[in-house]
Amino acid sequence: MNIERIRQPFIEKFPGDFSNNSMQRNTPKVLFATTQPAGFDKPELIAFNEVLSEEIGLGKFEDKDLNFLVGSNLPENVQTYATAYAGHQFGNWAGQLGDGRAILAGEITNEAGKKTEIQWKGAGATPYSRHADGRAVLRSSVREYLMSEAMYHLGVPTTRALSLAFTGEDVMRDIMYSGNPELEKGAAVIRTAESFIRFGHFELMSAQREYNTLQDLADFTIENYFPEVTSTDSQKYRDFFERICTRTANMIVEWFRVGFVHGVMNTDNMSILGLTIDYGPYSMMDEYDLNFTPNTTDLPGRRYAFGKQGQIAQWNLWQLANALHPLIKDEKFLEDTLNRFGTYFWEAHDQMLCEKFGFDQLQKEDEEFFTNWQGLMQELQLDYTLFFTQLERITPDTDIKEHFKDVSYVAINEEKLLKLTGFIKNYEARLNLNSISREDSLAMMKKTNPKFILRNYLLYECIEEISNGKREMLEKLTKALESPYQEVYPELSVKRPSGYDDTAGCSTLSCSS
Repeated sequence: MNIERIRQPFIEKFPGDFSNNSMQRNTPKVLFATTQPAGFDKPELIAFNEVLSEEIGLGKFEDKDLNFLVGSNLPENVQTYATAYAGHQFGNWAGQLGDGRAILAGEITNEAGKKTEIQWKGAGATPYSRHADGRAVLRSSVREYLMSEAMYHLGVPTTRALSLAFTGEDVMRDIMYSGNPELEKGAAVIRTAESFIRFGHFELMSAQREYNTLQDLADFTIENYFPEVTSTDSQKYRDFFERICTRTANMIVEWFRVGFVHGVMNTDNMSILGLTIDYGPYSMMDEYDLNFTPNTTDLPGRRYAFGKQGQIAQWNLWQLANALHPLIKDEKFLEDTLNRFGTYFWEAHDQMLCEKFGFDQLQKEDEEFFTNWQGLMQELQLDYTLFFTQLERITPDTDIKEHFKDVSYVAINEEKLLKLTGFIKNYEARLNLNSISREDSLAMMKKTNPKFILRNYLLYECIEEISNGKREMLEKLTKALESPYQEVYPELSVKRPSGYDDTAGCSTLSCSS
């Protein structure tokens, strides 16, 4: 790999702490601290994303590159660092936070001029580890590696994964915070993104009243990642905030489209570029439930439940608005923009549902149709992804009960069958209002509705196999997630087996997962 081409424009631009150690501490008035990865002597490659490596300009993997994948034996040109940010966690101000398990190598530019940041996750402690060890275990690393790539191929804005490797050491973790820690295999991921700048970076500078650095950060972000913002003076920051709102709304709508639940939408886990970031206690949704949260830490309040993700995105944007206020200085503009966010989000959300159902345009009556559909989905505990697959396959001769029996997580009795049959009749009547052909409607549905999603039970099985020295499941899932709108492996496009209903690390996850 061409790691000698990595450079560090971020630390060249902003104030930082260059003491170059991982001692956990506050670093006031700076946006980063240099720190060295822990260094691991016996790494073992699990997976490497060759296509992504070529795309971003790193080139082909060679055996000598293995140490780099876990942050060991780095070239002299690489000055590693962790960034400081703040945030609201579960609705409460948490003060200074930062990259506790992430260490940045820097940025690389490919031949087309596209810039990509490269970051280790699980390579050791940083000044922002908050009394943790900065390591990562196999299960969390596999989940990050596979899910970020799955989201990319689904068409959802996301960070991506370059590599997955064992570090060669064991790490102590308490998976469910139950007081029963166990040793697990350590691993590290290299993840990539155009930028890892978060809402929390702006919150930190604003909270510390470092307004000059706040402005520099905003200018840097606009110049490098928002080329569409061409205005000047304070209008530039207004336009910047509006674009952030739009990107964030579009990302959450995509989450709703594919049934993704992030699980921990703290402001420090929100990308300023509208990317899905920090894959922790997430889940793809099995049975449809607006109140579903995969994160045990989010119980019983379910702040980050599936159906609340748009609302929480707006709440997080309010916190960003407060942080950017010293640059914008216009309360009415910020309030109006955030109110428009709700309108824009729900319009985009309903248009997305139209495409999932194959409707060519939104009708006034569709709001009631969607509400009835949501109620039916929850009452019959229908699988979100499989429901739309079966909806595409309905014919005039379809036996409705038989057709949907493997899509429901409960038995479909006569009462439920009557409701389902009634809904299908209403759906067919709604399709007749389209101005496009049934073939075009079906093509729209197939482009919008995935046939394969990376369910938690599949990840669980994959992690178990890798732990036992096998790679077959990993290779199979990697191939399947690259073509999610096809059934590459039909046996993987089924609902969650009942045996996984209450399995820790599968149906229930914690922030340690």
